[in-house]
Amino acid sequence: MRTTTTIPTALQVLMNHIYELQKGVRHMVLFTCNKKYSELAIQRLESQGIPYLLQPAGQQNLNVYFGRRECLEAIRLIVTRPLNQLTPEEDFILGAMLGYDICAQCERYCKRKGKCQGTCEECINRN
Repeated sequence: MRTTTTIPTALQVLMNHIYELQKGVRHMVLFTCNKKYSELAIQRLESQGIPYLLQPAGQQNLNVYFGRRECLEAIRLIVTRPLNQLTPEEDFILGAMLGYDICAQCERYCKRKGKCQGTCEECINRN
């Protein structure tokens, strides 16, 4: 008889992020998980020799930043409070560092500054 172990979806996502990091697809990752998985996540990162930073994210969750040391050093300086309290500039830098679509980040930045109502293209055509 064969027994199978079900790996929680959150940890499957973590393993995919680690794979992408190791293959050079990403330089830095932000992984948010329920605190009940934090010990397993940390063990996995440490066993792979991957540097990380932890940040509480509400009552139940934890933000785990991991990747290249130079990226984490910048994160340590930028993300000094909960993500929803970042300035538009800090939010933009974080999104760019995480590899988010740069046009979407530009649009998000403009909206957060109260200067944009439409898409990047509409903003460009207006000016």
